[in-house]
Amino acid sequence: MVRARVFSAVGAIVLLAAGGLAVVSADAAEGKEPPTCSAISFRPLLPGAPDGEQDAGLYKSRFVKLELKATVKGGAPETYYLLINGKRPEPLAGGVPKGANDCLKSKHVAVPVKTQGETCTGNRFRVVIERTGDHKTAMLFGLQGNDWLFCSVARI
Repeated sequence: MVRARVFSAVGAIVLLAAGGLAVVSADAAEGKEPPTCSAISFRPLLPGAPDGEQDAGLYKSRFVKLELKATVKGGAPETYYLLINGKRPEPLAGGVPKGANDCLKSKHVAVPVKTQGETCTGNRFRVVIERTGDHKTAMLFGLQGNDWLFCSVARI
């Protein structure tokens, strides 16, 4: 009976300490700014996926939620696209933003970028997020061979 009380007391102390650390970590994280340049990589769907819209990948942080989706027909993905915070974003005209070249180079995307055309396919995918001031853009690329081909860009 004494052992049970000792274990209960030790358990309570551990839980209180862990709760205090979580509060300190949350307070420290709230003051952080998002990075000015980041990249998230995704894998493609496996062959034989059911037809329709399929989830290919998910990334969630305190700043943004990115979902990579695929349109599948005949068991093979026809095209991939990005949802930002649960919505399909309005694509930006003009392609890659002019100030994004240094960010793209740091994430191993060759500049000037090559485009894919109407569809977005590849054997890997990368979303490069570039932040300049108050503007954040997400650029989707598909890897074909050794080249990251540009698919789309949207404002976050």
